[in-house]
Amino acid sequence: MSSGQPPDETTALLSSNEPARANSRRPRILVYMAPVLIALIAFAVVLLTKQPTSWINVGRLPPDPLEAAGIILGRAPVIDGHIDLAWLVRMELSNNITAIDLDKPMPGQVDVPRLRAGRVGGFFWSIYVPCPESNGEDPGEDFLKATSGVRDALEQIDISHQLIRKHSDTFQLALNARDVKDAFRRGKIAALLGLEGGHHLGNSLGALRQFAALGVRYLTLTHFCHNVFADSCGILQAIKPLHHGLSPFGETLVRELNRLGVLVDLSHTSDATAIAALNVSRAPVIWSHSGARVVCDVSRNVPDEVLRHIGTSEGLRDGVVMVNFVPEYVSADKQKADLKAVADHIDHIASITGRRHVGLGSDFDGMDSTTEGLEDVSDFPALIAEMYSRGWNADELAGLASGNFLRVFARAEEVAREMAREGVTPAQHLYGKRKDVP
Repeated sequence: MSSGQPPDETTALLSSNEPARANSRRPRILVYMAPVLIALIAFAVVLLTKQPTSWINVGRLPPDPLEAAGIILGRAPVIDGHIDLAWLVRMELSNNITAIDLDKPMPGQVDVPRLRAGRVGGFFWSIYVPCPESNGEDPGEDFLKATSGVRDALEQIDISHQLIRKHSDTFQLALNARDVKDAFRRGKIAALLGLEGGHHLGNSLGALRQFAALGVRYLTLTHFCHNVFADSCGILQAIKPLHHGLSPFGETLVRELNRLGVLVDLSHTSDATAIAALNVSRAPVIWSHSGARVVCDVSRNVPDEVLRHIGTSEGLRDGVVMVNFVPEYVSADKQKADLKAVADHIDHIASITGRRHVGLGSDFDGMDSTTEGLEDVSDFPALIAEMYSRGWNADELAGLASGNFLRVFARAEEVAREMAREGVTPAQHLYGKRKDVP
């Protein structure tokens, strides 16, 4: 005290009680703050675990389905899992980009004005050439005879990159989910590359790694033909199996895809291949352009016994089936292949897997005829409107349009990072029947 006198009884009491009083307030503060802290923690958990489409804030949607679809797609543009624009350019224009202006009407189902009208925010440019047999080539029963697959795939990647650069005011190359979202924010269309068929690899994991370095972000394990890695489903009817699913080399391929962060695409694979890949893959898988076999009974579509393996619960594998618009795969009677039939595929897949596991993969520019009501990329809003009229809510429709795919894409990248932290190195396996190496 300033007087320098020893404290009297009163001042001693005040001094001794002050810390005690402060200490007595602390438990009370904790008691009062505990509910607030619990609420904040719960809110954080919801934010961290809620489906990625939960950022879609559309408010109350209007009753008109097409108007509602426009609002939803304004916030969650479509990502199409499979468009054959590069194949059309190869076959129609001999890969001559000087003869191509995507800002003007194109001969197929895709060009920039129609992409904008359809609220497309991104799509996979399919890197594709037919199976060797379709090109008059014979790889041999052991797939050892050289074919043009690797060369032709590189040409398709080259033409895709050239077109993306030529129309850089519209397209933005996307290598991951973050790039896709950045394209959305900038009002551009995310350009992703998918390699359609293991026959393009020339039996080489080294070739796979180089394709990944060039931007390929999914590999369809097979096309209409078997290859050294896996069995195909054929075209409309299943064909005689070769490996009865994945070969041992195919299992290595799937693990290497996981390590690279390249999605495993199970469109065109046999049912046994799909089940094997679901069991081997650490990362989510996709079907980039497939339907539901119950709705249209062709081998290219996914049967319920495979769909039941998809999910996020214990023992299931996360994934997304991106529904195809090719009339032969939409309806057994092509005359009945229409928008409502495509919606039936979406509804059926969702009834088995849940609505978080369905997307869109049109196959535009890769079909000889189109499904009624889905004649080109400008028609996506009509399909979203149909699903809205069937009771799908805004978050579910945003997931169908792009959110479900972005979830599995981001998780595949996360698995690749996990494997890198674990020290998993590039697979050094060679195809055992090769004779060009010791």
